[in-house]
Amino acid sequence: MLQPFRHRSNLNSQITLPPLPTTWRGKIAYLDRDGVINYGSENYINSVDELVLLPNIGQSIGKLRRKGFRICVVTNQSPIGRNIWGHENLAKIHDYLSVLLLEQDSDAFLDLILYSPYAPWEGSWARKPNPGMLEAGRQIMQIGSENLEKDFTLSFGHNWKNQFDESKSVMVGDRDVDMEAARKFGVRGIKCNPEEGLSGVINQII
Repeated sequence: MLQPFRHRSNLNSQITLPPLPTTWRGKIAYLDRDGVINYGSENYINSVDELVLLPNIGQSIGKLRRKGFRICVVTNQSPIGRNIWGHENLAKIHDYLSVLLLEQDSDAFLDLILYSPYAPWEGSWARKPNPGMLEAGRQIMQIGSENLEKDFTLSFGHNWKNQFDESKSVMVGDRDVDMEAARKFGVRGIKCNPEEGLSGVINQII
């Protein structure tokens, strides 16, 4: 099983989630990155200099968190698997992304960032349209935030027997693979315009 990776942390480590402005009742907004949070590129986002936020994205993420959603970024990042660049380069991009969002809105925390570094031909369960990143995101937030004394084990696919209720959660993406991952995971999928991103569909969520 080719599992997802987690931004600057071991996948199975406990997590201390940033405070929400309101009570968390299990809602998660699973967000693709390129075309949802920042402008995408056919040649990938290769450095912090190429990272440009979509309109009103910080405010939109802040609004979701004020409505009780945790934010889980789930992004395919095959440049790593294609040996174009490595994990540390991606970590620097995500560090910078987090800074830019908080400059726009003090509530715009990315609670969890997961990524699939695999090339399409590797057949990873973590790579969308498969739902591995969404499965991991729920378990890390639900189990990892409650079990702060030791690491835990993630389950995927048919091995995950105790799925949580996703009826109030949502997956936002700009491509069909995002919607297919949402369908396989059992969460409502909302497809956005990649020139507008999350802000263009925010009213459909809240």
